[in-house]
Amino acid sequence: MRFIPVYSFDNYIDAHLKLGLLQEEGINCWLMDEHTVTIDPIVSNAIGGIKLMVHEVQVERARELLEQIVQREKAGTLCPHCGSANVELIVSNRKPVNWFSAVASFLLGNYAVAPGKKLHCFSCGKEF
Repeated sequence: MRFIPVYSFDNYIDAHLKLGLLQEEGINCWLMDEHTVTIDPIVSNAIGGIKLMVHEVQVERARELLEQIVQREKAGTLCPHCGSANVELIVSNRKPVNWFSAVASFLLGNYAVAPGKKLHCFSCGKEF
């Protein structure tokens, strides 16, 4: 049996949600490098993230299902400016307050700083 990577994830939550949906549809699949990325997330980019491995016979069906899942997820969020569903969550470190809090937490303690997250519309270019 040969398995082929069809999708890559940077966190285990999304990986397990998609894995479960494919398994419900009868797709023979598993996650590769899940434990490595979960234990040490810094190496995620170096090893290509958590890979969703699918049996070679079911690759096309799995890709179709994943595309449907992604389209359903995108359809749930519409741009308030133009109404497009062509939006994605982005991480923004551009605000001065983010840099200030990063420096302050480095100097004053060992606290994690979450960067600002926004949705970006690729149709009209607005962020919200």
